[in-house]
Amino acid sequence: MTETPPAITTLRDLQRLTPARVGLGRSGASVQTAAWLGFALDHARARDAVHAPFDEAALAAQLSALGLTVESVRSRSRDRHDYLVRPDLGRQLAPEAEARLQDCAGQGADVVLVVADGLSPQAVHSRAPSVLAELLPRLAAAGLSVGPAVVACGARVALGDQIGAALGARLVVVLIGERPGLSVPASLGAYLTYGPRPGRTDAERNCVSNIHAAGLSDQQAAQRIAWLVREGLARQLTGVALKDDSMLEAAAGASGALPPG
Repeated sequence: MTETPPAITTLRDLQRLTPARVGLGRSGASVQTAAWLGFALDHARARDAVHAPFDEAALAAQLSALGLTVESVRSRSRDRHDYLVRPDLGRQLAPEAEARLQDCAGQGADVVLVVADGLSPQAVHSRAPSVLAELLPRLAAAGLSVGPAVVACGARVALGDQIGAALGARLVVVLIGERPGLSVPASLGAYLTYGPRPGRTDAERNCVSNIHAAGLSDQQAAQRIAWLVREGLARQLTGVALKDDSMLEAAAGASGALPPG
């Protein structure tokens, strides 16, 4: 039986359904003091999230505890300011990092996992290890090999293409801190690219976003990522050509029915 959506008849009803700033009221020609202070606080939290320190050693230790072999790399960004004003440098590995990855490439793996600071290091620290703890058993159950986990500092999403290519991966998954918003300063995103290599475009990736306390749970995120990994490898593609039907599979599994072919 389909549930009836809640009726929205007043602004208060809408406010209960969204963290967006609606119906704030006003005092003269300005917003009310409480609303202005709330905006200033959320803006400060977003700025703090961008500039939060990234503890590579602590993160590497957490990933090692999950049974992963861990490598740490940096992009060509020299510092946080460099990273923010030169996005192109965050998409390129430092020369010594690329050489080190090529030395440990081996035979290549089905999946390489990259954990990167992005624009919210605190999101990575708070969510990435727990998401991977849920994801790894799902990849193992699918019979997929997982290469070294790479902790990347000063990274943009496209850095995963160069990392995946250096390690000879069939598919790369980049877990990265998303740009903080005024309602969520610490949100994690996952970007999947089949056949990673420099020059891949965003249209060739799939994204699972909004992994945070009020968004996707670790279990939900891992289920979606695992589905996209399996289907991406099976179909040998990711991006706009790969529609995320993971929710249909989850619903079918819960009801005991098989999804339509």
